[in-house]
Amino acid sequence: MLEMSVQNPPTNFPGPIDPSVLYEQEQHISSAIWEGQDRGTLRCHEHTSKIDGWKLTKKQIDLVGKAGFGYFRLIGQVSLNNPLISALVERWRRETNTFHLPSGEITITLDEVVRILGLRVDGEAVVRDNSVVGSNTEICETLLGKAPNSDAKEIKGGMVKLGWLKENFSECPEDASNEEVERRTRAFLMYLVGSTIFATTSGNLVPLLYLPLFKDFDKAGNYAWGAAALAFLYRQLGKASMKSQGTISGSLTLLQCWSYFHLNIGRPELKQDLSHRFPLALHWKGRLNTQTKSDVVMYRQKLDSLDSSDIDWTPYKDLDSSSIPENFRGDLTLGRSRTILLCMDKAEWHLPDRCLRQFGLHQSIPKDVQRRETKNNEVDNELDMSKRMDSELQEWSNRWQNIVDVVEDGDGTDESEYTTWYSNITRKLVHRRAFAPSQFQESVRLFFPLLSYIFLIQMLSGPIHIECNISYV
Repeated sequence: MLEMSVQNPPTNFPGPIDPSVLYEQEQHISSAIWEGQDRGTLRCHEHTSKIDGWKLTKKQIDLVGKAGFGYFRLIGQVSLNNPLISALVERWRRETNTFHLPSGEITITLDEVVRILGLRVDGEAVVRDNSVVGSNTEICETLLGKAPNSDAKEIKGGMVKLGWLKENFSECPEDASNEEVERRTRAFLMYLVGSTIFATTSGNLVPLLYLPLFKDFDKAGNYAWGAAALAFLYRQLGKASMKSQGTISGSLTLLQCWSYFHLNIGRPELKQDLSHRFPLALHWKGRLNTQTKSDVVMYRQKLDSLDSSDIDWTPYKDLDSSSIPENFRGDLTLGRSRTILLCMDKAEWHLPDRCLRQFGLHQSIPKDVQRRETKNNEVDNELDMSKRMDSELQEWSNRWQNIVDVVEDGDGTDESEYTTWYSNITRKLVHRRAFAPSQFQESVRLFFPLLSYIFLIQMLSGPIHIECNISYV
C-alpha cells in the first residue's frame, strides 16, 4: 500500500484550514468557482437612473429633509460596475458579515454609511409601524390618496410597482394643498428607498410595509435609516454569496463607493476634488468610466493578490470633517459599536472588532460570532415583528454601551498571533490558477521512474508501506 503524508497544506490550498469560523464554505460561491462552476457576473438591482426625474417643490424638499433623506436624495444616479460588485460578493462571508481578503477582514461600517450616503445611523430601529391599520389598498388610500390596481398588476404580494408611484406622483403642482404635498412626498420617499437602500431583486417593486413609517415626517426623521440600509445590504450580500444565487440588490451604490475608497481596483479617475462634498457618494455621481474594462475574473484575480499595503484601511482620515453636518458627526462613533442592525424582519450583526485596522487600531483575534437563526420569513400584514425580536431590539438599544476600544496601531504591537490565526480560518483564494504545464511535465518526468519501480515491487513482493513527505511549491 502506498501512502503519502503531506506535512503542510499546499501553498495553493484556498482554505479554510480550520472551518470553525467559515462553516458555510460548502454552500459558498467560492467553492463552486474553485470547482470550475463560475456563475459569472451577478444581476445587480438598483434603480437610480430615474430618481432625478421626480420634480420636487420646495415644500417637498423640506419634508424629505425632515424624514431624514435630505442629503441622500442628492446622490441620484451612480453607474454600477457589475463585475467589480460580483467579485466583491465572492469575498463576502455572512458568517462574519465581513469581506475576507488575503491579509485580513474588512467591512462596511456604520460610520461609512453616514459619510457615503448621508443617512443617520443613530435612532429608532426601522421595524414595522402598525399605527396605520387596514389592508394594503386601504393604507395606500389613507397615506397616498389613491391605491394601485391589483387587476393591472400594479400591486403584487404586498409590494407596489415603482412605475406606478412615478406615473401618479412624480410632479406636484405648486398650488397643491398641504395634504396633497405630503401624499406626493410619501410616494417619492417610497420610490427613493425602493430604488436604492431597500431595492429588491424583483427589479421594480417596493414593499408597502415601509409606507406607514412616512405617515409622520418628524417621526420618520428619528429612525436609523442608515443602520437599516446596512442591515439590508448585509443580508443581500449574504444571500448573493451563496452558490445558488445569481442576483443582488440593496444599496449597491454604498458597496461600490466603499470599495473605491478602500481598494484601488476598478476605481474611476476623478476630474475634480470633491472631498469637501457631503455625502461622499457625490464623488461618483453620474456615469463614470473606469480606466480599463475588466471582467469578473480579472477583478477576482486582483482581489486574490491584494496585500495589506494595497488596502487603504483609513481612507477618510485626511478628509475635512467640517463638511459633515454637525447633527451627523456624533453618529460616527457608532462605527465601532458591536451591535445588531435591524431592518423590518432582518437582523444582522455589525462586527467592527473584526476590522479594527479601519479605525487605526491594532487588530487582535476577535470574539467568536454566535451562530444565529436568520429571521427572514415573509412578514404578514398584521404581524408586528418587534414582538419576535426582543433580544435584537435590546441589543440595538445598548449600541452606545458596546463601543469597541482597544490598542491604537503604530505602537509596535505585534499582530503575528492574529495573522497566524487568520491564515488558518480564512478562504485565501477564490480564483483557481491553472497548474503550470512546464512544472507538471517536469514533475512527471522526475517521479514516473520511481513510481514505476514502486508499483513493480508491489506486484512482485506484495503490499509494502512507503511514506512520502511532499512539499508543494
